[in-house]
Amino acid sequence: MFRAYLRYLKLQRNFTPNTVDAYERDLQKLLTYLEGEGIDAVNVELEDLQHFAASLHDIGVTARSQCRILSGIRSFYKFLVTDGYIQDDPTELLESPQLGDHLPEVLSVEEIDMIESAIDLSKWEGHRNKAIIEVLFSCGLRVSELTNLKLSNLYLDEEYVRVEGKGRKERLVPISQKAIKELGYWFDDRRLMNIKKGEEDYVFLNRRGAHLTRTMILIMVKKYAEEAGIKKTISPHTFRHSFATALLEGGADLRVIQAMLGHESIGTTEIYTHIDTHTLREAILEHHPRNMKNKKT
Repeated sequence: MFRAYLRYLKLQRNFTPNTVDAYERDLQKLLTYLEGEGIDAVNVELEDLQHFAASLHDIGVTARSQCRILSGIRSFYKFLVTDGYIQDDPTELLESPQLGDHLPEVLSVEEIDMIESAIDLSKWEGHRNKAIIEVLFSCGLRVSELTNLKLSNLYLDEEYVRVEGKGRKERLVPISQKAIKELGYWFDDRRLMNIKKGEEDYVFLNRRGAHLTRTMILIMVKKYAEEAGIKKTISPHTFRHSFATALLEGGADLRVIQAMLGHESIGTTEIYTHIDTHTLREAILEHHPRNMKNKKT
């Protein structure tokens, strides 16, 4: 039953291995809880799931993570109903915790320049890391899309790249001249490397000639942000948020931003309208003449 659900996610929903693994980890939390309570997953009731949700809160799982876990559980039980394992869906009345408006951190162009300036270009990985940051910001890629980026998907003469996003859906994303320039510097260094068999088509490689992992990118980004004196909470995803916000502030249509980011739903993209409103509010508070007068008094 459990394995059948994972096969369903992989083969029918066309989820990537990383996504299937995430669903499996979240669902395993429920199965472990139910086993401890002596409850079979097919006999679970709404009250059991509510107690499980409460246990997540008790152990400090954030509201956002609780929502993700409960969403996966709803998907699992909908599958059980559809495939005839159970008759009634116990998750129909299962509520998720309320989330407040959460605006992701955004970097200005000046802050991104500061981070890039913290990179020591005399080290072998210097040009690679600068190219990584520039491609993240230039193309708004997810970190998994960056680590899986292939040379065969670069069309630098035409100034775009082909990206494989969630659900293996492909999209074409423009790439800036600056990012192309930084890639050129990296390729000069890359040609001198001993590359592992089977890794030849990956754009970004580690010193052993294998493609990078998401953890490596996260560590690298946090290190340079700290060295640059950036106080914001930074992750590789921050550059994606910054890319989208810069497009919106530059006048891009929300549908264009949705296409560039590879969002399935326009609702996901609409968070950037909240960021823009927040930015506008801050600007008004900072520069409105009434507020300037108040600061002087």
